[in-house]
Amino acid sequence: MKILFVGDVFSSIGREMLDTYLPRLKQIHNIDLVIVNGENVTHGKGLIKKHYDELLFNGVSLITMGNHTFSKKDIFDYIDEADRLIVPYNQPRSLPGVGSREIMVSGQKVRVTSLLGMAFMDPRVQNPFDAIDDLLETVDSDIHIVDFHAEATSEKVAMGYYLDGRVSAVLGTHTHIPTGDEKILNQGTAYQTDVGMTGPYESVIGCDKDLIIKRMKDGLMVPFTPAEGEGQLCASLMTFENKKCVKIERILIDPNHQLGA
Repeated sequence: MKILFVGDVFSSIGREMLDTYLPRLKQIHNIDLVIVNGENVTHGKGLIKKHYDELLFNGVSLITMGNHTFSKKDIFDYIDEADRLIVPYNQPRSLPGVGSREIMVSGQKVRVTSLLGMAFMDPRVQNPFDAIDDLLETVDSDIHIVDFHAEATSEKVAMGYYLDGRVSAVLGTHTHIPTGDEKILNQGTAYQTDVGMTGPYESVIGCDKDLIIKRMKDGLMVPFTPAEGEGQLCASLMTFENKKCVKIERILIDPNHQLGA
C-alpha cells in the first residue's frame, strides 16, 4: 500500500498545484490513499466548505487541520457533516470536530490522527503526549498516521521517538519548510520533522515576501497576504508492506524540481 501525505496546502496556488499534480502522482506511484493538511487552504488561513469539497473531488481522502482550524466561521456550518475532516485531537473539548478517523483501504484499517504541539502554540490545548496515550488505549488500527502540527522541531522529534513502534508514522506540519530527515525509526515508525508546504514558491512560508520583510524590518503590522506566482508541492510518500512502513521518501515539485526530473 502506498499513502501520500501532502504538506500544508496554502491558498489558491496550493490548490492549483494539487489539482495539477495529484492525478499524475497517483498514476506514477500507484497511490492508494491521499491525506492533505488543509488548515491553510482558503486564502492562507482556514478551510471553507467550497474548498473542502474541492479537495475531496480532486482525490483527497482525509484532510487534517491545525491551529487555524476555526479561522473561517464557515467551518461551523459544515463541520458536523464533514466526515473526512480531522481536527486536532487535543484541542479544547468545547470545540467541535473529530480528531482521529479510521477508513478502510484495500481491506486494511487506516487511521489518521491530528495533534497540536504546545511550544509557541495555543496554551489551551491538552498535552499532546498525554492525549495520544489516551487515544492509543482505545484504538486498534492496521496503519496509524499522526499529523503533528507543531512549531518547535525539538517537540516534533521527541514525539517521533515517543511514538516509535506505537504508530505507523509521525509527520510534522505547520512550519511550511520541508526537512531532509525522513527515515524509519528503530521500532518501525516512519518520521519526518516537517513535510513542507504546497503553495506559493517565492514567498515567506506562503505570504508575500516584501510585506513580511517590511513587517520584520520596520515593525509595521502589515497583513499576511498570500504570495502570487509559481507554486510548489511538498509531500511524503510512504510504502507499507504487511502493515509496516518499509519506505518513506520526500516529493518536491517546484520551478527547480520538476516531476519526473
